[in-house]
Amino acid sequence: MDYQEKALLDFLISSGRLAADKAESLRVEALTMGKNLADLLMERRIINEEDLSQARAKALNIPYFSENKVSISPELLSLVSVDLAKNYQVVPFDLDKHAGTLSMVMVKPEELSTVDFFQKRTGYKIKSYLTSKENFENLINNVYSQSLSGEISGVLSRGKEQAEETGIRLVTADTISQIIKEPKIVEIVRKILKHAIRLRASDVHIEPQENITRVRYRIDGILEEKLSLDKDYHAALVSRIKILSGMKIDEKRIPQDGRFNFSSEYGEVDLRISSLPTVNGEKIVMRLLKKSEKVPTLSELGIRAKALATLEEAIHIPHGIILSTGPTGSGKTTTLYSLLTMINSPKVNIVTLEDPVEYQMNGVNQVQVNPQAGLTFASGLRSFLRQDPNIIMVGEIRDEETTQLAIQASLTGHLVFSTVHTNSSSGALPRLLDMGAEPFLLASSMTAAIGQRVLRKICDNCKQAYAPEQSVIDDIQQVLGKMLDGWLKSSSDKNVQANKNNVPFMLYKGSGCEKCGDSGYYGRIGIYEVLRVSEKIARSILERADAATIEKQAMDDGMIIMKQDGYLKVLEGITTLEEVIRVAQV
Repeated sequence: MDYQEKALLDFLISSGRLAADKAESLRVEALTMGKNLADLLMERRIINEEDLSQARAKALNIPYFSENKVSISPELLSLVSVDLAKNYQVVPFDLDKHAGTLSMVMVKPEELSTVDFFQKRTGYKIKSYLTSKENFENLINNVYSQSLSGEISGVLSRGKEQAEETGIRLVTADTISQIIKEPKIVEIVRKILKHAIRLRASDVHIEPQENITRVRYRIDGILEEKLSLDKDYHAALVSRIKILSGMKIDEKRIPQDGRFNFSSEYGEVDLRISSLPTVNGEKIVMRLLKKSEKVPTLSELGIRAKALATLEEAIHIPHGIILSTGPTGSGKTTTLYSLLTMINSPKVNIVTLEDPVEYQMNGVNQVQVNPQAGLTFASGLRSFLRQDPNIIMVGEIRDEETTQLAIQASLTGHLVFSTVHTNSSSGALPRLLDMGAEPFLLASSMTAAIGQRVLRKICDNCKQAYAPEQSVIDDIQQVLGKMLDGWLKSSSDKNVQANKNNVPFMLYKGSGCEKCGDSGYYGRIGIYEVLRVSEKIARSILERADAATIEKQAMDDGMIIMKQDGYLKVLEGITTLEEVIRVAQV
């Protein structure tokens, strides 16, 4: 028995896959049949390729590399081209310049000629890590194929040749003005933005760390690291973005804001740029707003059934206040745009005061706040009342003055839309009272309040059903109550599959595929609660009732709360229970 066979059997025995006597009998059987032991074990499905590779790593006394998704510096990838990586089945993933070592994942690290080749080519001592062939394929596809790191590594490779010719090196105060015009820096910024549009990112974060610059994309509400660059490129990268967005590149002590447009084969976007001084340098956040994106309808947002009917009724009352509530990034402004679209016509005058203007709407007079020029929410709202409006949208009610003006506008025959940062629709009313609203005026002016969150949808391409555990079933039954019985009766076609699995209902999840980047999620949808201010709730406002009391009364009136709406969307296979709990658990 050779050392690799012994290592394989030791691995299987120590991990509990095989009993010692069974392992020995399989070894003898392979010997008798003239077969390789590993082949026999794979035929019998006792091991897979991953197990075999781990056993090889143990036999060779080489660390095993199991990750197939890692963020690798483009500068590091530029040391090994994609052709070399595929030919030798290697991927570089870490460089320690101080120690002079380059860590590489290899399918065959025992081939010393490969190690020797890369030591001579790169000038670094190679530290080998073993991985399976399948894991290598996943890794090289994620790192090189159509990846941001892979593309930028090519830019940096070309940049090195240009730097040698021109003598320019990154980065000093004297050379910064020349460097930010270099094709290399221009191309890096372009590729970062192009990939952001392709991957449907809403924000791009360029963050200086101690030794690297990290680039992260917010996709479907979740931040994902897509790139890490050598810290030497940070100043030039930030300066390039600041020039494009009209900021001062020599001002690094205070935050700045700017904007510019960007177009690629994947679409055209407006970018809102924010810079922030940190201890490691300036951080840049870029918000991407698609120019071609139309305002979604309420149904497309995820508002339906009674909540939809309540809102459609509320917006056709010619006066009153309709509030959208939730944390930052929960889609409040988008919901208000959808409502405005429904009532926008040549017969009404709609004016909006926003910070910033996110969608440009035909037929709507949109105003961007400018505190430096004295145009605030309060001063703008006061001016709006002299513009003969029918409908007013104020981006946010955040102080006593804006609260008073919004109430006065609604009481004088205007329909007012706005947002408030509270955790639920019922919390909006006590919040306005805290900001100085008189209870009797608020009770008369409030029409409806919307509570909302945004969560990820299951990817349709890799969606699969599964039978939930009893604890999950109990939780859903407790949250939905009688609504669950109604849903089950109306979904008899889904009950067939559930009955086969001996559960009352099936749930769904995404297994991960190329379309969704192996996340199991693709796109987003909202969960909502719509509180209609009834006579009983108006009396609660007069009594200065707390949010819990108001919510209980609203539920007695028939309101479905956000968590219940989320659980119904879980049952329908739109999202997962984990997503609802992540965004709506209070």
